[in-house]
Amino acid sequence: MEWQLKPARDFGLSLRQRLASLTRELGFAATATHWCWRQLVRAYLGLFHRLTITGLEHLPEPPFVLIANHSSHLDALTLAAAMPARLVDRIHPIAADDTFFTSFASSAFAALLLNALPLRRKATKPADLAMLRARLIEERLVYILFPEGTRSRTGDMAHFKPGIGALVAGTMVQVVPCFLQGAFAALPPHRRWPRFVRLQLRVGEPLSFADVLGERAAWDTIAARCEAGVRNLSGQPSQ
Repeated sequence: MEWQLKPARDFGLSLRQRLASLTRELGFAATATHWCWRQLVRAYLGLFHRLTITGLEHLPEPPFVLIANHSSHLDALTLAAAMPARLVDRIHPIAADDTFFTSFASSAFAALLLNALPLRRKATKPADLAMLRARLIEERLVYILFPEGTRSRTGDMAHFKPGIGALVAGTMVQVVPCFLQGAFAALPPHRRWPRFVRLQLRVGEPLSFADVLGERAAWDTIAARCEAGVRNLSGQPSQ
């Protein structure tokens, strides 16, 4: 095998631009930071929220996308911390750029600790979606995505948006439905500090959409199937 030296995807960008870039690449310092952060979060979730996890045996090999209900800022932290240690540097929560990447401080937190990648919630650029899909497949990554689009203000799960369909339709990327119970009671959107409420994470069997054509009409169908997968784990009937 012949080695080729290639510049990093984010070569030439300033630090501020790199932190908020879809092309951001990891360095040794970032890797060490992710490991330390993961251990801290796992300790916190175990001690203060008595987190229990079932269904990890359903996880496929990367690339895949984790989806779940979304009612709290604890959601992405819990899903990322629950994944096997071997996947730490492959896990990227997909975060709203207008919330997590608005300043240097928030961008540093999202990039260096959460390892999040930014995405516009409104008017997502096709080029950004194509970049996310290419990195997911080529680098065998794991994305954490909340197809509701925003945190629930009531604790009830909203209908999933078609963006998940646009990302995975016609690819070999599997989607793993998850349901997180207790996060809304622990840290709903209107609270600044969490209550010490027990959390339960249930991981379901992966869904495949390789046979679904990557057309706009199919995205809603994929979103509906993903939503049904999450609702089944919650015990709620599909709507």
